[in-house]
Amino acid sequence: MDADANRRFLANHDHLQDLGIALDHQEEGRVVLSLPHDDSLANPGSNTMQGGVVATLIDHGGGAAIRTVLDDPFGTPHATTDLNVTYLRPATGDLTAEAEVVRAGTSMGVVEVDVTGDTPVGRKDVATGRVSLHIKREGD
Repeated sequence: MDADANRRFLANHDHLQDLGIALDHQEEGRVVLSLPHDDSLANPGSNTMQGGVVATLIDHGGGAAIRTVLDDPFGTPHATTDLNVTYLRPATGDLTAEAEVVRAGTSMGVVEVDVTGDTPVGRKDVATGRVSLHIKREGD
């Protein structure tokens, strides 16, 4: 596993930096990301993070987790082909996404991502998602 691949990816991705997404932990097949709550990311007149922001966190979690299982994470193109998000409750606090690779095959990868958030009664599930990615391995 190239331990610096995800850190370099984030360092060179202005949009993810602007959102405030950070890589907290990674190991082969698994990453943990965080996203602090910011009023600029909330729906107008609400303390709830906009759904697209949560979906972006899930999408990035999928890509970051897949990169941990690729022999050459920068030399192996990969892209989301399907993104499924189920919102479970309003995201009104800081978020944590835990992404785990379910399968990384020759040309397709699948990652499950669970997002939790701070609430007045503790950490709760906010959203869950599944990211399918096309992996273009050498010879494809």
